Amino acid sequence: MGWLSAGDGYEVALVDGRVAARATSGRAAGRQLKSLPRALRDHPEVDRLRRFAEWLDRHATACVAQVDSWMVSSLPVPTGLLARVWPDEAWQLALRDMAVVGDDPDEVGFLRGATEDGELRVVNLDGETVRLSPRTVTLPHPVLLPDLEDIREFAAELGIVQRVEQIHRATWQRPADLDPKATEIREFTGASFRSRFALAARASSLGYRVSGGYSTARVRDGGRTVEASVWIGEPYWEDTVETGALTWHDQDGRALPLREVGPVAWSEGMRMAAALYAGRVIEEGKNA
Repeated sequence: MGWLSAGDGYEVALVDGRVAARATSGRAAGRQLKSLPRALRDHPEVDRLRRFAEWLDRHATACVAQVDSWMVSSLPVPTGLLARVWPDEAWQLALRDMAVVGDDPDEVGFLRGATEDGELRVVNLDGETVRLSPRTVTLPHPVLLPDLEDIREFAAELGIVQRVEQIHRATWQRPADLDPKATEIREFTGASFRSRFALAARASSLGYRVSGGYSTARVRDGGRTVEASVWIGEPYWEDTVETGALTWHDQDGRALPLREVGPVAWSEGMRMAAALYAGRVIEEGKNA
């Protein structure tokens, strides 16, 4: 966006997401000012730019959330859709360097570009830039990626930084020796918080939904929707509270035996429980 006239002697523009001003006359003509002059603070053009900047922030947040949703659920995304949104800087920042898989599930590449006709440009694990044009691609959850540690090392060599946490996302593998009747994980129970409000606020800040007495994470895994939940205390409870067990339920509300929980739902549920547990109050003199 270019510079816009804002009253006598000034122009304004969005610079790095903030409203900036420059003089159009005098010794400072053409130079960006360190701060917004008082005379411009209530100018209609400045107000319009501020509201536009707020919209851009919301849009960028929404793009990241959508890409994260595609990744967590490993949903197929039409390459034509990626091509249409790629020119948008917010979409591009959210998608760039995401690990993608096309027709061959063993061929992983990092997304670097998309053309108008739906062709994707990716860097494969041999370090070569190749072009792909599958009908759809997936942005796989890292627990589903083969040789994840090798992919992480390669990404570090390339200097890849992802806006959406994918390849460096914390993952948990479901143990093979689970009790066939077990339906809950108690590894992260007993984390103490000063109030239920503090625990619920932590859950919300981490992006989890708070419903009733639970922090929840809904995941599409293996073609079905599964909801992981951690007990965080009765609503409006004002005293100290402790985290409860981690459980998983299907879309009908049935508690799933641990052996029936898919790899993505398992990893995301454990990730939520661990993140809540990490915010607990630690009494002085006790180990973290």
